[in-house]
Amino acid sequence: MKHLLIAFFILMNFHFCLAQHYVLDSIKPTLGHLINFEANRLHYVNESPQFKVMFEKLNRIYNGAPEKFHIFHIGGSHIQADIYSNKLRTYFHNSGLNMQGQRGFVFPYHLAHTNNPINYRIEADKSKWTGYRCSISKDSIAWGLAGITAAFREKADTIYIKSNYRNYTKNKYDFNKLRIFCNTWKDDYQLKFLDSTLVASESINKASFYKEYQLTKTLDSVAVAITLKDTTTVNPEFLFMGLEYMNDNPGIEYTSIGVNGASFNKYNRCAFFENQFNLYKPDLFIISIGTNDAYMPPADFNADEFRLNYEAFIWMIQRNNPDCAILLTVPNDDYYKRKKPNPNTKIQEQIILELGQKYHMAVWNLFDIMGGLGSSNKWYKNKLMPKDRIHFTYLGYDIKADLFLEAFVEAWATSTYQNPEILMHNFKTLDE
Repeated sequence: MKHLLIAFFILMNFHFCLAQHYVLDSIKPTLGHLINFEANRLHYVNESPQFKVMFEKLNRIYNGAPEKFHIFHIGGSHIQADIYSNKLRTYFHNSGLNMQGQRGFVFPYHLAHTNNPINYRIEADKSKWTGYRCSISKDSIAWGLAGITAAFREKADTIYIKSNYRNYTKNKYDFNKLRIFCNTWKDDYQLKFLDSTLVASESINKASFYKEYQLTKTLDSVAVAITLKDTTTVNPEFLFMGLEYMNDNPGIEYTSIGVNGASFNKYNRCAFFENQFNLYKPDLFIISIGTNDAYMPPADFNADEFRLNYEAFIWMIQRNNPDCAILLTVPNDDYYKRKKPNPNTKIQEQIILELGQKYHMAVWNLFDIMGGLGSSNKWYKNKLMPKDRIHFTYLGYDIKADLFLEAFVEAWATSTYQNPEILMHNFKTLDE
């Protein structure tokens, strides 16, 4: 799909406030009729031993245990925008003393000339950088875990790295170690911190393609100069494939990976994806890929290919971490080219539910929660989606995050023998 750059309507609907609020109760009188609340649950979660273990660990951290817990969430433009995923991240991080872990892996979308999440900032002279997305067929370059790469081929620039921007966590994100994922097989450029006293040590990992800097103190921003070592070098190139803000704090780390227009086939183009994913052992992996796989006329949609691609992605996760709890999410209802409901999503729904049963994985069925085929038009008429009826307005994403939170907390409470209303009440009142 070619019109997934959603920065415009995000900015139109984004209110820059330093708080977030639970909205489901307040919107029920006017918008509740649009939502199938009975469908808002995690299907098959009780049949998954991985989820039982995962919820027990999450509960220990919630009750003060100094453990680390890692969530991965991958998708397309909904996740690149990082609105509803960041609201979930913030819910977790604000809910207890030991809940906020490191910010972790991010990508400098600004340098790739596309919309960047609002909660962190990585800036430089954009005119000197070129972006390449795995979702664009004509693009061809080395891609890693992020599925997007920013290329630098000029003589020099300065990269300003901030782990906080317009986020609304109670505590700032900070780091005492920094990983810069790049083309370590080339040595055309020098990376040097403007304040050299900040670097205690540096190393290079050529197997997973990153440079790592151990810092002398904990901070939340830093500036790094990138300089061509030899101006006579032919075709110099620095490929920025991601960055990781790291520290030793216990708590939850929520990594969101999204590329506008990405599908399973497009992520398959990322030669170094699995190689870099091997660095992590997430406790929970949320798969929200699917909208772009089905954004086509019904005659062109290959259901068998979608199933095979989905299964292959599940196997990739399990190869690296067989104990990971995996949550499959059914894409939201959408309109094809703004003209008619997309019936392919209904087919995807059935496939994803079948895969959840087959592999004993949980499924969150957003398609059913929205009201099924054609429901996106009703959400659009109530100003919860823009005209494309694919994405959501800010309020729409707000509602989406709260629906996911309710389903997740209900499953968490049931699994750990808690009262779900009491547990959910904590999240509802975090900012009161």
